[in-house]
Amino acid sequence: MAIASELKRKGLIRSQDAFAALRLLKGGTLKAGEYRFDHPARMAEVYERLQRGDVYTRSVTIPEGANLFDIAQRLEAAELGPREQFLAAARKEVGLISDLDPGATSLEGYLFPDTYHFERNATAEQMLMAMVKRFRQVAAETGLQSNYRHVVTMASLIERETPIASERPLVASVFENRLAKQMPLMTDPSVIYAALLEGRYRGTIYESDLQAESPYNTYRHEGLPPGPICNPGMASLKAAMNPAHTDYLYFVAASANPSGQSRFSATLEEHSQDVQAYRKALRKAGIQ
Repeated sequence: MAIASELKRKGLIRSQDAFAALRLLKGGTLKAGEYRFDHPARMAEVYERLQRGDVYTRSVTIPEGANLFDIAQRLEAAELGPREQFLAAARKEVGLISDLDPGATSLEGYLFPDTYHFERNATAEQMLMAMVKRFRQVAAETGLQSNYRHVVTMASLIERETPIASERPLVASVFENRLAKQMPLMTDPSVIYAALLEGRYRGTIYESDLQAESPYNTYRHEGLPPGPICNPGMASLKAAMNPAHTDYLYFVAASANPSGQSRFSATLEEHSQDVQAYRKALRKAGIQ
């Protein structure tokens, strides 16, 4: 028996014949997979673990705001498959969300951030299915039942703009107010994502990036980008669904502010003052 032979070769059992006899006695199906034994085990324990399917899995944590490129890198680092293989599958398997976002060109936005446990031989498709399944669970919990692309895309922008949960409804209000006035969103994370998609991101934003024709460039194009730019967590999804009621049209993002908090304003004059204060804080901190 192949299983008994492999177990004997690995030093987990002494006799193939004894293992075969145990199988006749106990019956049942032994489940294939990768197993880890970190202590000497009796043959009966080895058999029970194989029958139970107690396979060894690899843990990978997908943080809130991770995009497809980030996820692919983490999976590769966990030895769960090549980066490019995952990216190709994420673009191919859009049928997994065809009922949510029929026009989606990838699964970006619908791979919910969480800690997952995968077998070493799990396919990219199986991992994607698990992440989409988790998104569906969270969407149901938050009451998200329609307009998925708008909500998830908005949530992805919010997620990348501020790590502060209490600010997310305010950021959502700025974006919704700008959309209502047909003002370009002018959000840097979308410009970075456009550069990532085209393989030209150099670690910072250059003038050429702001002038790029990509539909993800929210400096050149009004409205939301054509799809999500990352995979948002629950707080950002809730903020996108329930933006605060404000007259804000501008903000200096928390990620760009030495104080660690965003500054919101309703007029260009106020915003200019906030930008000046931000630059002054940078100089004081010796950053500029």
